[in-house]
Amino acid sequence: MKPIHVIGGGLAGCEAAFAAARAGVPVILHEMRPGRATAAHRTSRLAELVCSNSFRSDDSETNAVGVLHRELRRLGSLVMRAADAHQVPAGGALAVDRDGFAQAVEQAIAAEPLIEIVREEVTGLPPEDWGPTIVATGPLTSEALAQSILQTTGETSLAFFDAIAPVVHFDSIDFDIAWRQSRYDKVGPSGDAEAYINCPMNAEQYGAFIDALLAAEKTEFKEFEGTPYFDGCLPIEVMAERGRETLRHGPMKPVGLTNPRAPDKKAYAIVQLRQDNALGTLFNMVGFQTKLKYGEQSRIFRMIPGLQRAEFARLGGLHRNTYLNSPRLLDNHMRLKARPQIRFAGQITGCEGYVESAAIGLIVGRLTAAEVLGTPLDPPPSTTAIGALINHISGGHIELIDAGPRSFQPMNVNFGLFPPIAPPPGEKKLRGPERGLQRKRHLSARARVDLDGWAGADFSGS
Repeated sequence: MKPIHVIGGGLAGCEAAFAAARAGVPVILHEMRPGRATAAHRTSRLAELVCSNSFRSDDSETNAVGVLHRELRRLGSLVMRAADAHQVPAGGALAVDRDGFAQAVEQAIAAEPLIEIVREEVTGLPPEDWGPTIVATGPLTSEALAQSILQTTGETSLAFFDAIAPVVHFDSIDFDIAWRQSRYDKVGPSGDAEAYINCPMNAEQYGAFIDALLAAEKTEFKEFEGTPYFDGCLPIEVMAERGRETLRHGPMKPVGLTNPRAPDKKAYAIVQLRQDNALGTLFNMVGFQTKLKYGEQSRIFRMIPGLQRAEFARLGGLHRNTYLNSPRLLDNHMRLKARPQIRFAGQITGCEGYVESAAIGLIVGRLTAAEVLGTPLDPPPSTTAIGALINHISGGHIELIDAGPRSFQPMNVNFGLFPPIAPPPGEKKLRGPERGLQRKRHLSARARVDLDGWAGADFSGS
């Protein structure tokens, strides 16, 4: 049997390779590291997490990300198996020890007898004689491969900017000022209602912080000048430029948190930190992705009460992400229209987020394996979280395609991608926020039933 080639050893590539191998099809997994480094990776491990360590909400009843978690677990996801095994406290979110997580994924891939790992850079779209190929090179696709994709597709651009947040040593945080509490005391999958560290600011401190952000030296774009940002991961200083109150209504919002030293006095703004490793020795600054120069980061972030003596294990940075104008280039089986034996998976397709990337990788691995085995498989229905993502990638912005390559933007999974649902006959219509939660519960329940139906008909089962 001819093997499936998978290019890229990130979350999508590993998930695709694992899914295909578990279906009984041999796989050759190509990863360019360590021979060729990227601007954001620190190690040569497969499935290294280069930005946040959070897989976001694990609530499968009222949160679309939680629904996606549930679907991935239902389908035997390697990524979710490793995440569950290496979770760290994060309130209502699923966050992981990034090193333990990557090590677990790599060990599972290495132990799979049908997967061969080849450490080499693939510099162009492969020749026809490779046969079925999955390109899952992610947002850090090498320049050579990106140029090959451009030449094949006739596109003019594939890139946008992304940024990563700093990581702080726990023992350098001042707990005479900071305190531990999850927003609204929400208990997460690890059972911890005090998963976050909170650093409060009064109005004067917040104003000085914003002034410093606006005046600080930033990293220059240089050869990437003109490349747009992804709105879901804006640098904190860019958010500040959009208005002085933007941050306190975004990552620094003070709601759902009570300072135990001043329970009757609400903070004007709050900076949160989330555990980054299993030992609890490192915490990342939530929402603080940045392109500030390193010296400026140290100076300005130490203005935050509780972080005045902060020691940073990693400072934030800027890197270029790559994604396709997928509605123009891919069909709903994620095949490249110009060369159907090539499929794309993960963030390069225009989904944003770890679990979204893994989900597309898993499905593309199964679709490709099914084709090799002569048992063609359709993607999950669009009423599921995975199916809704595929629908967005392959046609959700079809009406905007003629506006050019920037009309299609990366997107996280959300209930707005799901087809509408009518409430059951006779159900009492709620008002206000409860009405929205009611709708989400119905969408989640429908997704569960429809995913189970698809998985039951799947050639490889669950």
